[in-house]
Amino acid sequence: MRRVLRVKAKDQIGIDDFAAVDMRVGAVVEVRAFPEARKPAWQIRVDFGAEVGLLWTSAQVTIYSAEELVGRRVVGAVNLGTRRIAGFESAFLLLGAVQADGSVVLLDVDQRATLGSSIA
Repeated sequence: MRRVLRVKAKDQIGIDDFAAVDMRVGAVVEVRAFPEARKPAWQIRVDFGAEVGLLWTSAQVTIYSAEELVGRRVVGAVNLGTRRIAGFESAFLLLGAVQADGSVVLLDVDQRATLGSSIA
């Protein structure tokens, strides 16, 4: 029997609140092991195009190998500030869908999407 993740719906927000989050298309260019993290994670470097540039994040997307991640188009929230994780500075939030078992499945982005494109 499959476990179903039940997540309470969040309160409604206005379109201005949603529009304040700067979500961009990027491409993974480098992946490093992150053994210092409490939970299994990768250190991931993403190219968000000329305007935003290259940013690092720590992400618990360990259902993917490093080889599966490099070159993949992803979506990142790039204006949430930085966060220190086990001595590593994470500069954006990589977006994915949290599964019932706690694993994270990355959002798919069409390969034709230009790096740095804003998500609407």
